[in-house]
Amino acid sequence: MAGKNEPRKVIALNREARHEYFVIETLETGIELVGTEVKSLRASGVNLKDAWADIDGGELILKGMHISPYEQGSIFNRDPRRPRRLLAHKAEIRRLAQQIKLQGYTLAPLSLYFKNGRVKVELGLCKGKKLYDKRATAAKRDAQRTIDRALKQQ
Repeated sequence: MAGKNEPRKVIALNREARHEYFVIETLETGIELVGTEVKSLRASGVNLKDAWADIDGGELILKGMHISPYEQGSIFNRDPRRPRRLLAHKAEIRRLAQQIKLQGYTLAPLSLYFKNGRVKVELGLCKGKKLYDKRATAAKRDAQRTIDRALKQQ
C-alpha cells in the first residue's frame, strides 16, 4: 500500500522550459490518459520538449507532448501527439487564464511523474527569457561552479 509521503517517481523533465522561461509559479495537475499510455509512461516513452498547455473552453489542454505507442499494445494505442486534458479546479483554470491573458505568460509542463500510482504533471506559469537573460543565467551558473570548485580544493 502506498504511503502518504511516498517519494514521487519522475518520468520526464523538461529542462528546456527552465532554460527558455522564468518560472513564476508551479501547479500540480492530473492528466487524463488511457491504459496503454500509462504503460508506455512506465517504460519512460515520453518527450516533453515541444509541449505546452492551453486553455480551450474552460479546460486545460496539454498539447505537443509525445507518448510513444506501447510496444505490446494493439488497436487501443492512441495517437502519440494527441491533445490531453489536464485535471485542475475551475478556479485555478480561471486564474491561470487571467494571468495568460493579462500578463502574457505561457503554460509549460516542467515535469511528469507518478505520485501515489497516479500520473501528475507539474505545470509552470512562465515568462519568456530574452537572449541576455539566458546569458546572465549561464554566467551565474558558471560563477557558482567556479566558487564550488575553489571551495572543494581548500
